Amino acid sequence: MRLTIYAALAAAMPAIAGAQSGEEALDYGVRPAFLVEKLQEGALKDKLLSCAGQTPERTAFSIGHRGAPLMFPEHTVESNRAAAKMGAGILECDVTFTADKELVCRHAQNDLHTTTNILLTDLAQKCTSGFTPAEGDTEASAECRTSDITLAEFRTLEPKMDSYDPTAADAEAFQGGVAPWRTTLFADGAQTMTHAESIALFDTLGADFTPELKAPSVEMPFDGFSQEDYAQKLIDEYKDAGIDPARVWPQSFQFEDVLYWIENEPDFGAQAVYLIDDSSIEGLDGMDPESWGFTPAELKEQGVNYVAPAIPFLLTLDESGEIVPSELATQLAAADIDIIAWSLERSGPLANGGGWYYHTITDAIDGDEDYLNVVHALAQDVGVVGIFSDWPATVSYYANCYGL
Repeated sequence: MRLTIYAALAAAMPAIAGAQSGEEALDYGVRPAFLVEKLQEGALKDKLLSCAGQTPERTAFSIGHRGAPLMFPEHTVESNRAAAKMGAGILECDVTFTADKELVCRHAQNDLHTTTNILLTDLAQKCTSGFTPAEGDTEASAECRTSDITLAEFRTLEPKMDSYDPTAADAEAFQGGVAPWRTTLFADGAQTMTHAESIALFDTLGADFTPELKAPSVEMPFDGFSQEDYAQKLIDEYKDAGIDPARVWPQSFQFEDVLYWIENEPDFGAQAVYLIDDSSIEGLDGMDPESWGFTPAELKEQGVNYVAPAIPFLLTLDESGEIVPSELATQLAAADIDIIAWSLERSGPLANGGGWYYHTITDAIDGDEDYLNVVHALAQDVGVVGIFSDWPATVSYYANCYGL
């Protein structure tokens, strides 16, 4: 059986999917086959095996989370090209701003010290907090923000895998700490992107867009640049590029941003995504409506059509130990709100229970094959309309097999 599925996937790799000019041939690579082979015998495995010879197609159900950062530096040209090649139909640029108020793709305004080589350059002198070596029980630290530097200076930085070594005695050693289940193999020569450049790239790749307006690390307004200016500039860059609002799902953890888009840019606001987890809503529990701070019906009345909770707030276990939808998932669906889940393959090997992303279903997690069981529960039981993934091939394979 192993030879059969791998041979079928290999034969499918050169197949070209999508009619847009400039699109590359799509392929899943070997990871989906690896995960399918590990699944326990049963209906899910049988179904996924039956799709081994399918032609890869792009699907909006598969969303590249910062591109494909399981193996590529996040928010780079290369990471997003990889995600698109795996069939991701929607790609993400987390949006923040520089000292001259230009929008760039970074997961956080204050992550340059872990995602680039800034500490090894002269720009380290501009960091909010310079490098401090580890001493005793105190970890090595630094804080470098995009708002510390101009766009021109940002363009000189070299991206790297998001990591740091807390035991580092110098800035060179601080560059390490890459998790053993990730790799630096594809980091060489990676290219940063502005938000406008991401729009052009994703369009060329035949993908749609889900930009996330990141909470600033600086006090707002910043040099006269208000939160509303920031939210508007994100939308303006799609309008300037002539992008149909139906192809854009702007996101934010800050509900005020979502309301701003709904009220001021209704064509884009109709697909605005309210992101939630227990860092944005303290004490959030997917099974306890009292912890949510809202009711799904209230969100719908305010014009919210999409909510994206993290995976643990959408899934729980029933009395028999089976993965089932949480109360939050059930009520969002009942309110006719579309649900997007995040983020698959964000944590390491699942043999230890999967960590935070799976903490509500730990007892049902045995190994990496359970990524597929999680996708299956999200797709068929919760009814999500899309799944963010750090390695989109897994979701793309499943979605194409099930016609999503």
